[in-house]
Amino acid sequence: MKRVIFLYLLILAVLMTGSGCVDCGNYEGIFQNTVKNASGKVFPALVYIKVVQSNLDSGRRSSASSSGSGVLITPDGEVVTNNHVIDKAQSIRCLLNDGRAFDAELIGSDKDTDLALLKLKLPAGTPPLPYAEFTASKVEEGDFVMALGAPWGLNRSVSIGIISCANRYLAGHSLYSLWYQTDAAISPGNSGGPLINTDGRIVGINTLGMFAAGALAFTIPSDTVKIMLPRFRKYHKANWAWFGFRFQPLKDFERNIYMDYPQGVIISGTEPGSPAQKAGFEVNDLLLAINGKAVNAATAEELPALYRLLGLTEFGKKVEFTVKRDGRTMTLFCTAAEKGKVEGDAVACRGWGFTAKAINRFDTPELYFYQPAGVFVYGVEKFSPAGRAGIYKGDIILQINGKPVESLNELLNVYKAAEQSAGTDRRTRIQIMRNGITLQLALYINNREKEDL
Repeated sequence: MKRVIFLYLLILAVLMTGSGCVDCGNYEGIFQNTVKNASGKVFPALVYIKVVQSNLDSGRRSSASSSGSGVLITPDGEVVTNNHVIDKAQSIRCLLNDGRAFDAELIGSDKDTDLALLKLKLPAGTPPLPYAEFTASKVEEGDFVMALGAPWGLNRSVSIGIISCANRYLAGHSLYSLWYQTDAAISPGNSGGPLINTDGRIVGINTLGMFAAGALAFTIPSDTVKIMLPRFRKYHKANWAWFGFRFQPLKDFERNIYMDYPQGVIISGTEPGSPAQKAGFEVNDLLLAINGKAVNAATAEELPALYRLLGLTEFGKKVEFTVKRDGRTMTLFCTAAEKGKVEGDAVACRGWGFTAKAINRFDTPELYFYQPAGVFVYGVEKFSPAGRAGIYKGDIILQINGKPVESLNELLNVYKAAEQSAGTDRRTRIQIMRNGITLQLALYINNREKEDL
């Protein structure tokens, strides 16, 4: 009701201004006071986050600083922000609205939902901090909202707009959640800050801004955040369950495929070696129910809820699936595995001039297709021995000097052996796979580079 009244007053103010109303200042005042009161409640809880991150993209280990925003959600210093703000952080430092600065530790994070929970390292006896609360109200298109944060690393700011879409599906961005689309500006540095309503409560966490597309902005809904927070506190990660399903909605506009079923979702595939594949699910099975409860995904907007339902399943617990195949209804049972890391670990081989990363089925599926367990080149330093040898980013490392390399530990062992023999052997033979083709390359180290090994 309050939203309707506010929008009515705002529209009325615009109309009266256009008609030359001499009393329009009253309505202007209502609008300004609403913005000031709502943002004033949350500004004390807004946090500017400064991060020093480890970077291996260039082919060597280096550090870089970045910044973002966050919001205090408890009086003892819990801060919600984006995962990409604190990803690979070596140190995290937070600046509060009143000028106090504290180091922070990472409680938990999740790349899939792009959320993270921090905890400020407060000295003993620190008084309770100001904090913001999440809304319990349903968010709808047309709701007036404000985006708070520290854009471009500047001082705190507020931008205003409305909820343009309350159920936006973004393919490739978060398997487990829909998004709020808003026209409130979200600039770089606003990431991790809160999107709030006129009551001064958190509607969501600002995450994506697309300036080339007419200043579109996207926010992670508070409902998703509230699901993740207890898991971060308990597991220090999302702790997703994994079945390995790929789903397709019944009405797939993008592929121009429309299934004439009243209910359910299409299983479009299963991941190689996944629990779903081992349980006997097949392409084009129609999934009707999970543990006797009907499921439905008529459109793509309904897919994240289904993936989230499965992702929150208890590990090791047998789940009953009702499917229809070739006109027959049948029951299959499947037990979820732990999803584990969605990104492989990485190391640097400084003397060779490249960094390497573990192949991961979620992060690098195109490499996992060729080599389920292994290591690939993550970055190559210019003019390094690896660069001169013709090693490229994305090459899968199969062997070094005739020794198989299937893990980062094996790579480091071979690298250390090369260190010890650097004085006698200037050539290292590397067997790699590139686009499914196996190649033999020779890596040479000159006398100056030997000293850096």
